[in-house]
Amino acid sequence: MMENYEQKLFEFLERAARTNASDLHLSAGGPPILRFDGDLIEMKDEKILNPQVTEGIKDAILNDAQKEQLETRKSVDLSYSYKNIARFRVNVYYQFGTIAIAFRFIPAKVLTIEELNLPTALHKFTKYKQGLVLLTGPAGHGKSTTLAALIDEINKKRAEHIITIEDPIEYIFSQDKAVIDQREVGRDTPDFKTALRDTFRQDPDIIMLGEMRDPETISTAITAAETGHLILATLHTNNAAQTIDRIIDSFPPNQQHQIRAQLALTLVGVVSQRLLPQSGGGRIPATELLFANSAVRNMIREGKTHEINLVLETSIDEGMISLNRHLGDLVKNGKISMEIAESYSLNPKELKALLK
Repeated sequence: MMENYEQKLFEFLERAARTNASDLHLSAGGPPILRFDGDLIEMKDEKILNPQVTEGIKDAILNDAQKEQLETRKSVDLSYSYKNIARFRVNVYYQFGTIAIAFRFIPAKVLTIEELNLPTALHKFTKYKQGLVLLTGPAGHGKSTTLAALIDEINKKRAEHIITIEDPIEYIFSQDKAVIDQREVGRDTPDFKTALRDTFRQDPDIIMLGEMRDPETISTAITAAETGHLILATLHTNNAAQTIDRIIDSFPPNQQHQIRAQLALTLVGVVSQRLLPQSGGGRIPATELLFANSAVRNMIREGKTHEINLVLETSIDEGMISLNRHLGDLVKNGKISMEIAESYSLNPKELKALLK
């Protein structure tokens, strides 16, 4: 019976790959659902999935260790390759006592900054030899894709030792000038903080950190950035100022002064992005780009992060851009509608003023 469920899964995945869906959702009690350009569309010609089907598909894709993790944590992350056609980032979880599965499509080719429609100033981040580069934004808004573009650009230009720590591994890099080791949490290492501590004995030049989840990981990453490594990491925050506050606030008050000083010293910049529905179909990124110049470093040191937005507005010549300014540019160029821009803006009133 197992082959049957696997075959059913293959049909769904093939359809997702063929139609360029970004996600596939399987949940007992509903039909399979695909996501296109941010919108969820039901597969109307498919039957309602019953619990046996989602259970059977789960058994087809999980190994014993992953099944055990699912039972204890009620959710498990993994990457799944389908016949060299496509790779997916997968989360298997419980809902209403039954199995549900979310598949996120991972393109085989790592796209460049230009191909992703990102600001060209992002190239600056690939030239640094040490420091901390943070990519932020909500889940599912392209942080991993931007991170992969930066890593692959370094890979094509410099002979460096790059170690990635991911959960799960998403893009698979083809080594060019760099030596790249990709480590998956759960398979190659127990967790982010252990993997990060281990890197100090693995002679890396660049470390890509899928997520900074706890103070210990954050503190180790900052120390690594201080000691001559380039660290690229992601955080689920909304903008540059909030990102810096989130890092500092994750430490007890008696450590915050020291973290502030270290961050002021090591931060290279923050990229915050959203993927927006584009007029005429597809999605386009709106980006906020902060480079840590001396003014920004002083603000971090003195706890004046609320003033960072002013720097973003007045440092366009350095390649910086605020989210509102980028949203405004996208509206002016007819790439997105005003309604979309307003719904993604953190300060719609300021956005309207900019567009006047």
